[in-house]
Amino acid sequence: MDVRRTLLAAFFFLIFGTPLFADDRLLLVCFGDSITAGAGLSTNQAYPAALQRDLDNLGYRYTVANRGTSGATTKDAVASLASILKLHPAVVIVEFGGNDGLRGIPLDLTRRNLDTVMKGLQDAHIKVLLAGITLPPNYGADYIHQFNQIYLDLAASHHTAIVPMIYKDLVNVPDTIQSDGIHPTAKGSEIIATTLLRALRPLLQK
Repeated sequence: MDVRRTLLAAFFFLIFGTPLFADDRLLLVCFGDSITAGAGLSTNQAYPAALQRDLDNLGYRYTVANRGTSGATTKDAVASLASILKLHPAVVIVEFGGNDGLRGIPLDLTRRNLDTVMKGLQDAHIKVLLAGITLPPNYGADYIHQFNQIYLDLAASHHTAIVPMIYKDLVNVPDTIQSDGIHPTAKGSEIIATTLLRALRPLLQK
């Protein structure tokens, strides 16, 4: 920026209280549990950081905010919803439910909580991508089917974009899951970002 441009920007800031050349990036919030938070990884290895790099490379002007909390349930998502709304994001990726399933929280409660989160976001005119997860086979085929159906039903009723299984593109790829058998590695996070981006693109603007 040359001297004249700098002085002009300073003048407008003094007169109008806002900079002339403000950053026009929109906010995309990744709202979820430990998968979003990047448990076991550094901040720049979690999928929101990988998604930021992918968006930048494609010329999308979005700032990606990681609002993931390890151990969070859908109840925690409802409790944190107001803090997400205060950020005034353009798009939110909702990634909750895995901890509900692993803890045996009643399915109807998980459904109601996710419904509350999605309704709250949509009422604020925020675009939503719902990211689902499934459960280990030992939880039983019937229970897993009912759990998976929650995401499909909510996406249909709210007319939102969905990735029914956030791990769908890394399941058979080596070195994508950490030794705990649950959380993605840095390589897995890169794949998750790519998976989500395909579903996100119709919601984004350049």
